[in-house]
Amino acid sequence: MKKHYGTSLLCLVLFAALIVLVRCVDVAPIGPAGTSIGLSHINGEIHESLGRGETWYKISKYLGYVSLAMAAAVALLGLWQLIQRKSLQMVDREIKVLIGLYAVVAILYVLFNKIAINYRPVLEAGQTVPEPSFPSTHTMLACTIFGSAVMVIPKYVKNPGAAKALQACCIIALVVTVIARLLSGMHWFTDIIGGLLLSGALLALTGGLIRGNAEEA
Repeated sequence: MKKHYGTSLLCLVLFAALIVLVRCVDVAPIGPAGTSIGLSHINGEIHESLGRGETWYKISKYLGYVSLAMAAAVALLGLWQLIQRKSLQMVDREIKVLIGLYAVVAILYVLFNKIAINYRPVLEAGQTVPEPSFPSTHTMLACTIFGSAVMVIPKYVKNPGAAKALQACCIIALVVTVIARLLSGMHWFTDIIGGLLLSGALLALTGGLIRGNAEEA
């Protein structure tokens, strides 16, 4: 359990360090509308080499919808348990941990879409200034939801084969989302790394809480 919390803290420290680098190192106006971007040489070269992939953007968007549907299913399961068992204490701790995780993700999603650490490398239709893009909140959301699902699937899917198949699907969806988000051209490379570090911190913390529950049981 301590290993999980240590990993979470390490990811947060690395995330904070990345923010400092993005804000202070190699900042240049390479973004649309003259927006200044940190680590501009790395970000600029990777973005130019990958270009813009509309198909990848759609894939990442649809996988994002799948992750939201999974989060809604967990919330509905928690509500069903609450109604059936008539006590919040009787709701599975795993479900409560996941719902708490989703609440934190939602807060971070809104927060980082308001704070302009870096701007998107592209302008959307009708925009004169690009939206904030660091970290990639889409990456954070999908990785956190798919990753946390992998942790709890064995508890709720009793067939070992089916559980492993569902876990594999979640891992594939997670990896494809990260790749698709990068290849879509909607983010700089450091945005994706930031999303991965933040989701890694959240997943490690979630794993510690869930494992702690199992040890107590």
